[in-house]
Amino acid sequence: MTDGGNAPSPRGAAIGRRIGIGLMYGLWRPRVLGAWRVPAAGPVILAVNHSHGLDGPMLMGTAPRPVHFLIKKEAFVGPLDPFLRGIGQLKVDRRATDRRAITDALGVLADGGVLGIFPEGTRGEGDFASLRAGLAYFAVRSGAPVVPVAVLGSTDRPSRLTPAVPRLRSRVDVVFGDAFAADDGSGRRTRKALDEATVRIQERLTAHLAQARRLTGR
Repeated sequence: MTDGGNAPSPRGAAIGRRIGIGLMYGLWRPRVLGAWRVPAAGPVILAVNHSHGLDGPMLMGTAPRPVHFLIKKEAFVGPLDPFLRGIGQLKVDRRATDRRAITDALGVLADGGVLGIFPEGTRGEGDFASLRAGLAYFAVRSGAPVVPVAVLGSTDRPSRLTPAVPRLRSRVDVVFGDAFAADDGSGRRTRKALDEATVRIQERLTAHLAQARRLTGR
């Protein structure tokens, strides 16, 4: 179980989900496909492609369960710091091994919660071409299933005023894939096992993204 103090709050994540629902459905037109594939209970990791600043909030507002996202520490500035903490999000230093973030993330999964990860580490092409080992570590260490998620259309029609977000009332597709186990069932947690898990994860995420694009025509 997570301890008290600054541990990510399930209640906070639930509040964040309600805020996300209001904002995402109020400002854009999300189309959610396959949400039933997310296990209704127990630990799960949502692995999300990341090509746009809206991807995280969009998932918070469209996922069927509250999500605790690992978010770069640079986002925790000014009033956003207490706000993000208050809605159960996790601050991570991407430049070093952030043991507090690791402990908090594993705590979320140990408590049966949902951990959201951008496995590419930062915004890019959003095609899962370059995965970091963090996702494999959390999946293998916790045994939690991984659900691939493709957010599509967020870059099709950028806002003229704020290119970092889609044009208001434009459609964004969120496609959830089948849950899968990242490990090979051997229980190994060696570097080789993590490398092999990373390869398996990348294959599954890439295949899901291709299928999601065919399904949505994006």
